[in-house]
Amino acid sequence: MACAELEALRLALMNLTGTVDESVKQHAEAEIGDELEAGGPIAALAEAETLDEIQRHLEAALIDLEEEAMAADATDPDGAYLRGRVVAVRDAERTVRRLRERTDAVLDDLGDAHHTLHETFPTEE
Repeated sequence: MACAELEALRLALMNLTGTVDESVKQHAEAEIGDELEAGGPIAALAEAETLDEIQRHLEAALIDLEEEAMAADATDPDGAYLRGRVVAVRDAERTVRRLRERTDAVLDDLGDAHHTLHETFPTEE
């Protein structure tokens, strides 16, 4: 079993930041495997380019993973792994949410700084 959600998130964050690391990309794509062509939330997450897209597709992938983990046999070792993935992906989802909140705060701070600059040094239009 692969950690498709986390590897797709890595690809999405590379898209967002413009990071080009072919070895990381190839590893992630190999981990994800056929799900890249399946057209579901994992594929959409791997292609995401904005924080909004990343959040939306990660949440959809998490829902699918939670459903798969709940359906797994409690005595099956793969079921335990699925539940572990749920924990890891929930943590990643919280991290992305915090990233979004911090990014929004930076935007607000820049707006406030701009406003303060114009209050301090008014310009004639």
